[in-house]
Amino acid sequence: MSYLILVRHGQSVWNLEKKFTGWVDVDLTENGKSEAKKAGELIKQEKIEVNLYYSSFQLRAKNTLKIIQEELQDFKDVKSAWELNERHYGALTGLNKDEMKKKLGEEKVHQFRRSWDLRPDPLDKKNPYHPLNIETYKNIPLEKIPDTESLKDTYERVIKFYNKEIENKTSENILISAHGNSIRALCKYLFSLNNNEISKLEIPTGNPLLIELENSKISNCKYLDQKRAKDLLVF
Repeated sequence: MSYLILVRHGQSVWNLEKKFTGWVDVDLTENGKSEAKKAGELIKQEKIEVNLYYSSFQLRAKNTLKIIQEELQDFKDVKSAWELNERHYGALTGLNKDEMKKKLGEEKVHQFRRSWDLRPDPLDKKNPYHPLNIETYKNIPLEKIPDTESLKDTYERVIKFYNKEIENKTSENILISAHGNSIRALCKYLFSLNNNEISKLEIPTGNPLLIELENSKISNCKYLDQKRAKDLLVF
């Protein structure tokens, strides 16, 4: 038996402000730090020794993982990968979700957030929120940096990385700290969800999804904070 643990970062500053965040590198709120601490406590209760740690390049995921490791008193090296970054929301980046619902309508905003292959308009490369203008991403090859992404685009980069770097290591216990859409992409792949099912999948902040593996095949899974998982899609 081995375990794959997927954790969406705790609440970020822009989660709180209801902004489309994407690749903008914002940090955790105090509540987000508390969520990360609780995630660490829940994982510790399972008495699982994590062998390998992965994170996106983004501060909110890195700091969530740092807090979890502090709770576990386990300070193994972390492999950071830009391929695990959140979906890039293009021209929606930095805009308030509620305001955009009033402007575009709830259905259109829902399509932008949940559809499989719809991309928002690209973000102007001169915009300070464009990844080209964010120090965190200075070492990523220019041709790999998106102007906008659909969930399908996100899926393709996340799963390409997972297939290459993680899938052949699932005999060990692995923890991945990432984002709502990068984890949705992983869940679509791991649980063979169709495009309709993935549109309904919500990933809660700071609630570890524990996936049990037998010979690299999923035998069971559960959210560790069951009180916060009651309304979530059951795999």
